[in-house]
Amino acid sequence: MAFKHDPPLIGIVGVCASGKSTLISELQRLGYCCRHIAQEHSYVQNMWQRLTNPDVLVYLSASYETTLARRNLNWTLHEYQVQLDRLNHARQNAHLLIDTDHLSALEVAQTAIERIDKLIST
Repeated sequence: MAFKHDPPLIGIVGVCASGKSTLISELQRLGYCCRHIAQEHSYVQNMWQRLTNPDVLVYLSASYETTLARRNLNWTLHEYQVQLDRLNHARQNAHLLIDTDHLSALEVAQTAIERIDKLIST
C-alpha cells in the first residue's frame, strides 16, 4: 500500500460516543500519526477526504443504544440517523470498520492497532 504521508496518516471517523477520542489518544500515545475527522457534523459527504485525505481511514460504529449508555447524550434517534447519513461516504471508503458496541476501549485500541499495522506493513 502506497502512502501520501510519512508516517502514514490515520483518520478516525464515527458517530458521537463511538470511541474516536479514546482511540486517537491511545494511537498517539503509541506514536501513530492520527486525526479525528468530524465528518458526523458535516453535510459535505467527502469532507474527510478534502480536509485530511488520510492514508488509512478507520470507521468506528456504535448503535444508538450504545451511544446513550456511554455518554449522557441528549439526542434523538433521528439525530443519530442524521450522523449515520453524514458518515455514509466515509464508511463506504473506510479501510477498517470496527463495531465498538461490545468492545472495551482497550479492545477497540488493540483491534485497531492490529489491523492498522497489517495494512501499513503490506
